[in-house]
Amino acid sequence: MKNFLASLVAWGPTGLFISAFLDGAGLPIPGGVDALVIYLATQIPQDTIWLAIVAVIGSVIGNFLLFLIARRGGQAFIEKRSASKRSQRFRRWFDRYGLSTVFVAALVPLPVMPLKIFVLSSGALGSKPIRFVLVFVAARIPRYVGLALLGRAMGVNAMDYLKHHAWHLLGFAAALLALLMFVMRYADKRTAIATE
Repeated sequence: MKNFLASLVAWGPTGLFISAFLDGAGLPIPGGVDALVIYLATQIPQDTIWLAIVAVIGSVIGNFLLFLIARRGGQAFIEKRSASKRSQRFRRWFDRYGLSTVFVAALVPLPVMPLKIFVLSSGALGSKPIRFVLVFVAARIPRYVGLALLGRAMGVNAMDYLKHHAWHLLGFAAALLALLMFVMRYADKRTAIATE
C-alpha cells in the first residue's frame, strides 16, 4: 500500500486524479485527497489551478459512480426499510434538504463530514443526477482551488493550519447548512403564498 501511495504522489496530477476518483468511488485514500492536493501544490506551484481542476474532475466522476451504484441498488433496499414513520420522516427531510447536506459536506475540508453517507442517500432516495452533479461541482471547485492555493502559499504548514482551524471549519459548515435550510424554507413559503 505504501508503494501504491508513493506512486500516486510521484505521478503528480495523474496520481491526484486516480486518488480523487478512487476516494470518491468509496475506496478511501490514506492521508486523503486534500493532503495530496496541498502537497502537490507545494511541489509544483506553477500547476496549482490545474491540480485543483484534476482533483475536482476525479472526485466528481468517482462520487457520481457511487451515486449511480446507490441509485440502482439502493432504492429497493430503501423501499423495504422505509415503512416506519421515522424512515418516512427522514426521507421527506432528505428530499427537501439532502442536496444541501451534500453541498456542505463536499465543500468543507473536514474528515468528520460523512460525505459518502449523503452521496449514497442521494442516489438511493432518487435525487436527480444532473442536480447532484451540479451541486457536487459547485462544492468541489472552491474546496480544491482553496486547498491548492493554501498549499502554494503556506507549503508544508497548510495541513497544520487546517487542523488548527478545524473547529472554525465545523462552525462554518453548521452555519452554512442552517443558512441553506432557512433560504429553502423561505423560498417554499414565498412559493406557497404566490400560488394561493
